[in-house]
Amino acid sequence: MAMTLRHAFVMLLALMLVLDERQADGAVSAEVQKLIHEAKLNGPYVGVVIPNLFELSPLLHNPNFTSANFTIPFSGRRFRFGAIGEKRVILVMTGLSLINAGITTQLLPTLFKIEGVVHYGIAGNANPSLNIGDVTIPKYWSQTSLWYWQRYGDGPSDELTLESNGDYTRELGFLKFANFTTNVTASPSHDNLLNNVWYQPEEVFFIDGTPEQRQHAFWVPVDSKYLRIAKTLADLKLEGCLNSTTCLDEQPRVVTVQRGTSGSVFLDNAAYRSFIYSKFNVSPVDMESASVALICLLQRVPFIIIRALSDLAGGGSAESNEADIFTSLAANNAVTVVIEFIKQLSA
Repeated sequence: MAMTLRHAFVMLLALMLVLDERQADGAVSAEVQKLIHEAKLNGPYVGVVIPNLFELSPLLHNPNFTSANFTIPFSGRRFRFGAIGEKRVILVMTGLSLINAGITTQLLPTLFKIEGVVHYGIAGNANPSLNIGDVTIPKYWSQTSLWYWQRYGDGPSDELTLESNGDYTRELGFLKFANFTTNVTASPSHDNLLNNVWYQPEEVFFIDGTPEQRQHAFWVPVDSKYLRIAKTLADLKLEGCLNSTTCLDEQPRVVTVQRGTSGSVFLDNAAYRSFIYSKFNVSPVDMESASVALICLLQRVPFIIIRALSDLAGGGSAESNEADIFTSLAANNAVTVVIEFIKQLSA
């Protein structure tokens, strides 16, 4: 069974306890503790959270990023300090997956004074009205790989185990595997032993809430102020060509969309792409953003997420995934939007 964000939060709590113990006995060096203290005094910062090195590198080499030549290694991460426009920023790479993104994002407000978080990267595209190279800025994010897998024989009218306790719900709908069965006889109905999976919200615990008193969250809204600023970037010019011979058919654009979603799955399947779009009206699909959104929600930190579309999430050619070709272009476009956003945030 795939590890979910719920398990990730438990691991994160354990990590924090271990870190506290290690600091007490000196395992975290005095030098690193001094650097963290120094960084706190120079805050606040905008935390810029990036999934992978190929997405980080274009920002590090962009002339609009001014490095402070100050870096703090901590807990397997490297926190790079600098400025974009008038804003002091901390760049940090998470690594692939919801768990890595959640742990890394939590470290920002735990260690430093953070005024907001900007998360960016590439994503698959589930929205047929958008194109590769477009940069999407969703209003809401969800995590759609937390499932209740229903036993064979039960259906939509059957209560889920522990549903009455509030642990699980049927409110968000389900995926019926039998609807995607192929090569069957012309029977008016058919079945599948995999049955149904029901989408579940996350259990959440707010920093200013009552300890151990859970709430639930599925759609997490980005910060309204940040979203207003992002909407001013619609006319920003983006790259449309890899080189003189390889260009996109449509000129990329910056688009504010309704929803994006994340899961611990690399989506490269046309049938699920179509389903997830029709079910939830999502545009970008990725493996990290929902974690960033949930951590910022729980920590009461303003955030926005910017994702450039690098592929069609399985909806394109059967021979290859477009991400093999357009990853660098999408990453560059995302960086272009992030830089302009932070400049506008400074203004």
